[in-house]
Amino acid sequence: MLLRHLSRRARVFPAPARAAACLRPGATSPRPLCSSSARHQSGMATFGRYTHAIVCRVPNAFKEAVGLSAPVSLDEARRQHEAYVRSLRQLDVDVIELPADEKHPDCVFVEDCAVVCNGIALLCRPGHASRRGEVDAIRAVIKKELELPIVEVLDPKATLDGGDVLFTGREFFVGLSGRTNEAGAAAVAAAFPEFSCTPIRVPAGTLHLKTLVTMAGPDILAVSELDDAQTVLKRIEREATFRYQTLTVREPAAANCVLVNGTLIHRARSECPESCDVFEDRLSTNLHPVCISELAKADAGLTCCSILVRKSKRPQL
Repeated sequence: MLLRHLSRRARVFPAPARAAACLRPGATSPRPLCSSSARHQSGMATFGRYTHAIVCRVPNAFKEAVGLSAPVSLDEARRQHEAYVRSLRQLDVDVIELPADEKHPDCVFVEDCAVVCNGIALLCRPGHASRRGEVDAIRAVIKKELELPIVEVLDPKATLDGGDVLFTGREFFVGLSGRTNEAGAAAVAAAFPEFSCTPIRVPAGTLHLKTLVTMAGPDILAVSELDDAQTVLKRIEREATFRYQTLTVREPAAANCVLVNGTLIHRARSECPESCDVFEDRLSTNLHPVCISELAKADAGLTCCSILVRKSKRPQL
């Protein structure tokens, strides 16, 4: 498989030996495959730690968002988005908030526009053509306000949504979906050559890889009981360079959560009651529930609404 060959050109840093303390007793401890470089260990030490976030307000045009499955209340969608943004600020994240872009109904879902890791920003090429103009505003913010180096996807045949890019702190998994193709996954491998980058086929009917699996903590994969989710989990486990722990949640929507500065942002009890019990029983990390039921009508999850960035402090001259 061509992409598999391309992705393996990236240097692979297997996992260091370390204890995982985020899952309560009852989970199997991860088994490291072998030692890794000091740089990669440093990367794991800062996994889930962020200084900045890019978000975008909900436009009136959100009523025409791609994939909208039911009538939406704009007022409620905005209240939920504002609460999400407040949550990030409460977790000591400097939030850069873009104004609503009425030309782009899906502009609130900024995640699909860029992948940021180790101080490098890869600008995506969204798989739905109507969304490609959203990248311009994100490019401007990353360049002018965050002052990060930018990598562009040069292959005109490539498609890449950030929602298909799962970074575990040790390696990348890139979903091959209706929005991301092999050329897009190869762009991730080229932009971040210090990490292994493995393509994972996403079942038909699922929007993104992170619809099914995200990180609930360092080395902990959150995944639902859905057959499609379990199939993807097996693919990840088969290809991974590290043995991860898994946290299985009951409601499919709960598998999409966000780890920010030691706190897990997850769907509220009113939306995913049984999964909230799992989070509370199995995780020792801080928990912060939020509601996004109106935004979710456009097939969205918590990760969709922000681009999270860890910006290193510049040395004092």
